[in-house]
Amino acid sequence: MPGLTPQYDDAARERLVDEPPKGRPAPERTPFERDRARVVHAAASRRLAAKTQVVGPQTDDFVRNRLTHSLEVAQVARDLARALGGEPDLVETAALAHDLGHPPFGHNGERVLAEAGEGRGGFEGNAQTLRLLTRLEAKTFGPDGRSAGLNLTRATLDACTKYPWPLAGASHPSGVHADGSPRVVRKFGVYDDDRPVFDWMRASAPVARQCFEAQVMDLADDIAYSVHDVEDGVVASRIDLSGLDAEAVWEAVRDWYLPLATDDVLAAGLARLRTVASWPGTAYDGSRRALAALKNLTSELIGRFAAEAQAATFASYSGPLLRYDADLVVPEDSVVEMAILKGIAAHYVMRADDRVRAMARQRELLAELVDVLARTGPDHLDRPFADDWAEAPDDAARLRVVIDQVASLTDASALAWHSRLTGSSA
Repeated sequence: MPGLTPQYDDAARERLVDEPPKGRPAPERTPFERDRARVVHAAASRRLAAKTQVVGPQTDDFVRNRLTHSLEVAQVARDLARALGGEPDLVETAALAHDLGHPPFGHNGERVLAEAGEGRGGFEGNAQTLRLLTRLEAKTFGPDGRSAGLNLTRATLDACTKYPWPLAGASHPSGVHADGSPRVVRKFGVYDDDRPVFDWMRASAPVARQCFEAQVMDLADDIAYSVHDVEDGVVASRIDLSGLDAEAVWEAVRDWYLPLATDDVLAAGLARLRTVASWPGTAYDGSRRALAALKNLTSELIGRFAAEAQAATFASYSGPLLRYDADLVVPEDSVVEMAILKGIAAHYVMRADDRVRAMARQRELLAELVDVLARTGPDHLDRPFADDWAEAPDDAARLRVVIDQVASLTDASALAWHSRLTGSSA
């Protein structure tokens, strides 16, 4: 196969539904280039532009939404995959797809749908991504007449799978939400009724182990949101990197990311971050020069974390860094530094009083929307989901249809649906 790393064999390039060559002349593309095009053109990708990353996409022209975040993750992932000798197209596609399953209002909405689905299969954004890619997105149908979603290759689907286990294999979450309540969302990658395609995808894969490409995608996601959430917070005048409240930041880091991290470890990590040349010594003033300096800091931090992972991985492996031949190595210092950046955003942005109040209202609204749709059935569902409802064999399956519909909505459409169906405004 021209342009394709030879270690990706026929099984890695296989699709669940066999597709004959197109009947018209077209530029020759690798299977992974075709996968990337399918994700780029998916309706779920377009909807990410109106879904929350940290703050709502309608609040400011500068802040990131799920689409811009995914594009940035894809750029980091592609460069890192190339540097490691992997298949950039495959890893970039996984990065572009990694947030497709996120519902309205980001992780806050995920919390509501997980509670709504408790005892009925649950909800998790990564499991929803697999469901979108293999069922809900309209592209390919199998011989049995059922949707095969985008019908991506086995290797691409595997690279998109951050948590390669079902709900039954998920550990219970630790830490707290922004409002101080215990976390409830368990991390898993497949719903029970999607097990057939998951089992096909994971044929011959080590149990519960991420493939190397998924590990690269996962790190790129960590790098991007740890750095960019801070950048957005600085521009929004919520974060002053020159005057951090270290004690409050350490509390957020332990509550959300590294529960066992000591003050000494975190203080040493912050000291290392402050040695980065672009780390600011004064408060951000909104000037073009200050914005340029902030962008330089972003670039330096991304390059730092990627280069350190690349060096550590090369120091540990000499063979092919593909599929299950290796594991990505992320130095502990990098893990701590990224957690500190996430903790800064968590304390100054996600835990801010106005943000906590807004998130509480978002949860109420989404829970009410799930309730009214579950009671009214297909009367208000979009046609594809109304069809799924009609085919659902029991109440649990019908609730899953409702959750699929609500998860597909953007922030704005969730608000509009709620207003239309309940008669109340946000």
